[in-house]
Amino acid sequence: MNWWDDALHRATAEVILVGLLAGLIGVQVVLRRLSFFTMALTHATFPGVVAASIIGVNILIGGAVAGAAVALGVAALTRRRGQDAAAATGVVLSAGFALGAALVATQSGFSRDLSSFLVGSILTVTVQDLITTLVALVVAGLVLTLAARPLLLVGFDRTAARAAGLPTGAWDVVLLLTIEVVVVTLVPAAGTILALSLIVAPAAAARLWTDRLPVMTVLAVVFAVGSGLAGLWASGRFDIAAGAGISLTATAVLLVSWAVTRLRAITAPATVVVRA
Repeated sequence: MNWWDDALHRATAEVILVGLLAGLIGVQVVLRRLSFFTMALTHATFPGVVAASIIGVNILIGGAVAGAAVALGVAALTRRRGQDAAAATGVVLSAGFALGAALVATQSGFSRDLSSFLVGSILTVTVQDLITTLVALVVAGLVLTLAARPLLLVGFDRTAARAAGLPTGAWDVVLLLTIEVVVVTLVPAAGTILALSLIVAPAAAARLWTDRLPVMTVLAVVFAVGSGLAGLWASGRFDIAAGAGISLTATAVLLVSWAVTRLRAITAPATVVVRA
């Protein structure tokens, strides 16, 4: 039997690829404080995924179209003077999910597939899904590597970026579209809802341990891949949904990191006093 014919083998490979992808983009999401936008994007991608399933095309195509429209829309709205970015993103979040739910309601018997869109079904990923995730990983990796300097400058010092002649709006769109590609790619494995935890939690945990971007990125990838593998193991060991197991593990990594770093911060002054 071919190694790829085994569902668990495919799921393991997908978890590793998804962890690499989520860890890489998660650092940008956390540092740029785009967690709320990413949550809105996961909700707004939902109607595109549902519509694609209804008309019989690849769900990634539907999700990509809906996500790109949302990313460009939010970018345009937030550039208008007096427009609150959080308000625009919040409207997109609720409207997107409501549209998806409305589309589901129009199709009798369609509810059986709803959970797979929301929380993913990593044990049913195909070789085609693996190839898609690998391609998305290469694309996202190239974008984040080649555009590392402008993205960093635009994200932390927009005044200096404009002085250097960088089109800040264009680079914002590049990052938002890259996040959208990652979110859509994670749908088969983590669903439109649980994708957020795998993107944000490992990167937020890494942020607690270091302020250095390269180290933070490595830690985020390690935490994301580790959460995926541990969650997949837990799903088989305790008979729980794989997506839920992965999401809960990623959340646990964040909570443990917060507790440990908080404890270190509390005990550090006492240690200095003793040495003195």
